Amino acid sequence: MVNLKPLRLLRVFRQTLGLPPHAYLVQVRITQAKKLLARRISIAEVAAETGFTDQSHLHRHFKRVVGVTPGQYVKGFEQRIIA
Repeated sequence: MVNLKPLRLLRVFRQTLGLPPHAYLVQVRITQAKKLLARRISIAEVAAETGFTDQSHLHRHFKRVVGVTPGQYVKGFEQRIIA
């Protein structure tokens, strides 16, 4: 589609967006997961909706990117609404 060899495409992608394709995809999924969690959708449903294989897969990536687990994120979000 872009008429580039795979390695060249990876390099251009990283130079343009600052992340390799898989890391970018994880960022997009985490951003969507945060939106769904804010709507109080269950963590298991969020994992399925955002393309993670299961809840633990979401948990691992979410904690690495956001710094807290999805459950902690939901609790923190709920506390901000109450306050």
